[in-house]
Amino acid sequence: MEHVLITGGAGYIGSILSERLLQRGYHVTVLDKLIYGDAHLQHLCESPDFDFVYGDARDETVLMPVVAQADILIPLAAIVGAPACDRDPEMARTTNYEAIQLLNTIRSKEQLVVFPTTNSGYGTQSGDVYCTEETPLEPISLYGRTKVDAEKLLLDSPHTITLRLATVFGMSPRMRLDLLVNHFVYTAVTDGYIILFEKDFKRNYIHIRDVADCFLFCIEHREDMMNRPYNVGLDDANLSKEELALAIKKFVPGFHIHCSDIGHDPDKRNYIVSNARLREAGFEAKRSLEAGIVELIKGYRMMGRHPYKNV
Repeated sequence: MEHVLITGGAGYIGSILSERLLQRGYHVTVLDKLIYGDAHLQHLCESPDFDFVYGDARDETVLMPVVAQADILIPLAAIVGAPACDRDPEMARTTNYEAIQLLNTIRSKEQLVVFPTTNSGYGTQSGDVYCTEETPLEPISLYGRTKVDAEKLLLDSPHTITLRLATVFGMSPRMRLDLLVNHFVYTAVTDGYIILFEKDFKRNYIHIRDVADCFLFCIEHREDMMNRPYNVGLDDANLSKEELALAIKKFVPGFHIHCSDIGHDPDKRNYIVSNARLREAGFEAKRSLEAGIVELIKGYRMMGRHPYKNV
């Protein structure tokens, strides 16, 4: 049985991924300092193959013993999103880059690292040309720069796979409302209207459970995928903000969409993404945006107006 260490494993993606790994027969250790609460992994405590360590991924004394026990390392601990990083730049740099640098120094070069980064590293693009893994990375925000720098560090080291994630959507035990699809659906359900800026700016999207399945696929096909970055998104979900809002309106007919010239995205994200490399490796996202919208509507009926935000 292979042992997987997930730093930040109690977060939005980690709380889904940990369960999937256990279902697939891996031993899972989560290292997390629980800044968003402790309830997101409690349902996993029954499993003898699940362990939890309270601690900070930047703390070498905490990190060393758990890294030594692992075969596979998934560093999810991060300050995610441009606004959250701008709020505490030092925390962003030490968590998003220096903690990865520390992990890479501590680990054996035989240990596999599967690292999630962001396709916002592509920066300002025209919105009409597909970004591939060969497209130059031009991150605009501190968030984008820290993730791009960490990816380069890892890809210059052996036994690494990096995943350039599209904007993730879907329900999770540690919910996030700041992600675009999640936010738009929440606004539609609770407020009934939205004011869009940069309505024609395009992004790519992917369901959180497809992200978890992609991590599993990389682990199980590591020999064929090693030492390369992969775009991870849904091929038929390269949509503008207005197209996304209109897709939600089909399920929430009373959703009013207003467009404005005021406002901007700090990451300047306006691009469409090719997921061809990952598809050629054998993995393709399968959960549709429409199914995700329905899922979110159901989830928000249960959740009420809780402040699941990242800032």
